[in-house]
Amino acid sequence: MSAYIIVKMEVTDMEQYKKYIAATPAVVEQFGGKFIARGGETVTLEGPEETRRVVLIEFPSLDLIRDFFSSPEYQAARKLREGAAVASIVAVDGV
Repeated sequence: MSAYIIVKMEVTDMEQYKKYIAATPAVVEQFGGKFIARGGETVTLEGPEETRRVVLIEFPSLDLIRDFFSSPEYQAARKLREGAAVASIVAVDGV
């Protein structure tokens, strides 16, 4: 069953954040993931207006998301966004 990572990211330093953007696709792909949405236009339909960058990544399973997130490769990429963004990241099983 597919599982998803939902990210809401407040970018504070776009130049530094671009390094993270460049590093993550290869690691996502390594764990069978694919980007469904990556910072495109958002429309708030209900609730407070969403102004953060929104990313949706699909993986084959929640276990692979756990493996991805804890991998040395992703942890190295994650360091690239330190000081450049504040993230809210949630993983959820699909139906």
